[in-house]
Amino acid sequence: MDLPLAPAHLVGTGGAIGAVLRYGVGEFVDVEGYPAGTLVVNVLGTFALALLTFANAGADAMLLLGTGVCGSFTTFSSFSVDVVGLAENERYAAAAFHALGNLMGAAVAIGLAWLLAG
Repeated sequence: MDLPLAPAHLVGTGGAIGAVLRYGVGEFVDVEGYPAGTLVVNVLGTFALALLTFANAGADAMLLLGTGVCGSFTTFSSFSVDVVGLAENERYAAAAFHALGNLMGAAVAIGLAWLLAG
C-alpha cells in the first residue's frame, strides 16, 4: 500500500538532499579567499527552481525539489555575509563582483530556464 508523504516530509527530505549537495559543491568549487561555492549554488539553485516553475512541476515536486532541495541548496544569507565580509576586508572589487555575480547570474539562469522550458 502506497502512503502519500506529508508535505513536511517532502520538504524535509528535499532539505536534507539540498544541504548535502550544498556542502559538496562548496568543497568542490570554493577558492581560497573567495566564496565561489556560494555563487555557484545560488546560480544553479535559481536555474533549477526556475526550470521547475516554468515546467509547471506538480505540487509534490515543488515541495520536494523547489522548497526542500533548492531551499537548502541556495543560500541568500551566506551571499549577504560574504559580500559584507569582502567589503570589510577592503576587497571592494571582489564584493561588487560577488554581489553582481549572484544577482546577474540568477537573472541569466532564470532566462535560460524559461527558454528551455518554453
